Amino acid sequence: MSISKASSDLRVDDIEKTDEKADAPALDAHYDPAFVSRTLRKVDWRMLPLLGFLYAVALVDRTNLGIARTAGMQVDLKLYVGERYSIASMIYFIPYILLQIPGNIVVRRLGARTWLTICIAGWGAAQLGMAFVPTWGYLVLCRVFLGVFEAGFFPALVFIITTWYKRHEVQKRLASFYLISIVVGAFSAIFAYALTLMKGLGGLNGWSWIFAIEGIITIILGILTWLFVPDFPDKSRFLSVEERKMILDRVEADRGDSIPDEMTMAKLIKHLTDPLVWAFCYMFLASTVPAYAIGFFITIILFGMGYSETDALLLTAPPGVVAAMSVFFFAWISDKTKLRAPWLAVQNVMCIIGLVVAAYAKQNGARYVGLFFVNMGASGCVPGVLAYSSNNMTGHSKRSVQTACIVAAGGVGGILATTVFKQTDYPRYITGMWVTIGFQFGMIIMLGITTFVLHRRNKLRRAGKIGPLEGQEEFYYTL
Repeated sequence: MSISKASSDLRVDDIEKTDEKADAPALDAHYDPAFVSRTLRKVDWRMLPLLGFLYAVALVDRTNLGIARTAGMQVDLKLYVGERYSIASMIYFIPYILLQIPGNIVVRRLGARTWLTICIAGWGAAQLGMAFVPTWGYLVLCRVFLGVFEAGFFPALVFIITTWYKRHEVQKRLASFYLISIVVGAFSAIFAYALTLMKGLGGLNGWSWIFAIEGIITIILGILTWLFVPDFPDKSRFLSVEERKMILDRVEADRGDSIPDEMTMAKLIKHLTDPLVWAFCYMFLASTVPAYAIGFFITIILFGMGYSETDALLLTAPPGVVAAMSVFFFAWISDKTKLRAPWLAVQNVMCIIGLVVAAYAKQNGARYVGLFFVNMGASGCVPGVLAYSSNNMTGHSKRSVQTACIVAAGGVGGILATTVFKQTDYPRYITGMWVTIGFQFGMIIMLGITTFVLHRRNKLRRAGKIGPLEGQEEFYYTL
């Protein structure tokens, strides 16, 4: 392959056409295509549905506070006093942010199955405890424990998925499990409404039953995780020896990191001082501000439009369903074109349009349409940024640190979303809307910067003016 060839900034196709060195790993061409497809489907079906459902439950469990508030918790726990609701929402993210990197270091030592089981069962117990809190102070305590146990889940989940696939197979997989979570999350309000009809049973109010039933479901899923979730490719047991070798060979040929490298303090410092890591962190933060704002406040915003409690809960579902379709479309076109940044920018623009309409439109119908656009734009950016990031790094140690930092930045986005949408700005939340718009414009600027930097590095590498990118001889950045 000629390094001066400049028809594309990422020449994976060229890499796969290059003659191998004698000791190079086998590429796809050395395997029966039917065998490759069959094995990938086996991995997909074993991993994505359960992980997608688990992530959906995680999102529901962390954001169902808004639904419970509408269903009577605000009165029972006096959340209307000051900023109690914002504090209870925000406090979750403090341990969630602080424990990201430790969680991703632990997951390699304990194994994916054990670590995920601990996380899921733990946050299920915290969720169950929220059903029985007598005051808002105990609610805050349960939210802290929820953050502690959920902290290790999402970065480990993304870390695991990205170790199984080649770079331009990743976003469709991330989008698939995220799509599952969006659909489940969209109907969670309807499910929650059904649970509120249990009001009075066992002396509990309707909002308590939301936490009780969803907590029990989460604990059961923790047990299923122990039984069915696969580990890392090099440790997996559900594949044959030949299937496992093929998976590892494909990853090695694509980015040269199929075998885990050991984490050291020097590597940790090196990864944390890489400016690209923090660029991706900002992008994920900017993506999660509107995503969390929708999760925590869509029911409240609809209620503020004058809809009844029942209608507000039911109307949260359609924007989520449409967002799921949008997520899949942008994942498909992003993988097909092997481009990330341009499609992320398109979704940022969609989100900005939706925020302006939701904030300033006079008619409720128009504001509701605006919420569709916010949901579509924000939801697609979450897996998009994760794929953009994972495509531009190699090595398990960097993957674990970078993924943890990015998800921690998402936690900061959650704090911002829960604090800039203030009770005093109800029902239109103009301040929160403009802060969120500002982050979307900031992300568009950051996408422009990373595109310029990565394009220039690829160009210099092809001209032979710099050494191997990310320590891999045939690696080029994805734009």
